[in-house]
Amino acid sequence: MNSYLHKTVWITGASSGIGRALAIEFSKQGANLILSARNNEALIETRSLCMDIKNVKLLPLDLQKNENFEAVTQEAISLFGAIDVLINNGGISQRGLAVETSLDVDRKIFEINYFGTIALTKAILPYFIENKKGQIAVTSSVVGKFGSPVRTAYSASKHALHGFYDSLRAELHSYNIGVTIVCPGPINTPISENALTATGEKQNKKDEAIAQGMNPQVLAKRYIKALKKNKREAWIGKKEVFAIYVKRFFPGLFARIIRNVKVT
Repeated sequence: MNSYLHKTVWITGASSGIGRALAIEFSKQGANLILSARNNEALIETRSLCMDIKNVKLLPLDLQKNENFEAVTQEAISLFGAIDVLINNGGISQRGLAVETSLDVDRKIFEINYFGTIALTKAILPYFIENKKGQIAVTSSVVGKFGSPVRTAYSASKHALHGFYDSLRAELHSYNIGVTIVCPGPINTPISENALTATGEKQNKKDEAIAQGMNPQVLAKRYIKALKKNKREAWIGKKEVFAIYVKRFFPGLFARIIRNVKVT
């Protein structure tokens, strides 16, 4: 897909951060946008930052309440009469040692990051398959490629997404449906403020690594470039991306590094 002009792009997690940056960048490219998240007021703010806001529709969505996504998907299709791209970007992070983290927190992370994401994908698959075209993206993380302290549930949920979407890509090859997994490093967004602590409360402070992370608009440009190339997987970030290579080729060295690195 060389251009998103007049294409309809559905973005989850569009109320802030990466999702908001993607909405702004897609709008610059002339796409029709469907923006979803729980916070409708924040979605209104995202829409106000987009170009040509008459081509931006809002569809509030809670990934944790994923039992009715077939109906939500039909509503989404009706907004512009078609959907060309689904960007599974919604999710939540975590900060807490495994031994201290409630199992309810682990379940919530998975309900949102994994089950909510695949439920929406499953809801739109019949539509894409019938039309023999479509593009699916999922926002993972570099910690979807390796584990990191105080992010056990978050990292596990991202690893799970890789297993699902790598398998799905093989299943959809003959239907002309692309599947791209994007793995950002730290991006300067509210993700760490909204991260769940061991007790399930918001952390309410920004990690140093996140504060020094990539600008989300830079990430959005590179994200969309990866989609245009129909990449299977894109690693986007700064020096932390090299950790993926270290983990692959020097696992012992990586193990020593990650247990001593400052991760918040």
